[in-house]
Amino acid sequence: MHSKKVVIHYPAESSERPIIYELVKRYDLMLNILKARILPRREGLLVLELSGTKENFDDGIRYLKSLGLGVEPLSKSVSQNTEKCIHCGTCTGVCPTGALHLDRESWRVNFDTELCTGCELCVLACPVRAMGVDLLW
Repeated sequence: MHSKKVVIHYPAESSERPIIYELVKRYDLMLNILKARILPRREGLLVLELSGTKENFDDGIRYLKSLGLGVEPLSKSVSQNTEKCIHCGTCTGVCPTGALHLDRESWRVNFDTELCTGCELCVLACPVRAMGVDLLW
């Protein structure tokens, strides 16, 4: 079983295509929607965890790209600058997955990238801008 988190960028003209249906039906992929911002006739963003055979996964990604959708891996899209971080814990209050959490013994903010869905709420909340987005495209 091959599993990977991907970010899909929709151009406005593709926002109404049934790509989720196609990924499941045609390519036999399981998916978990981690984040979605899709509006009719507007650019959109979809963060998915896709799982299936390596061949079906690769075919599904090729299909998305053939539609003119931007597809990139999610891995390491949000990062923590430990030099800037003052460990105030503000980011932990907005993190919906628990990827950012405060260690009560050391009083340091820990970042578990495996739990991160790339929602970027921590980037907006961090008062010293220690959380950032690594652009992958």
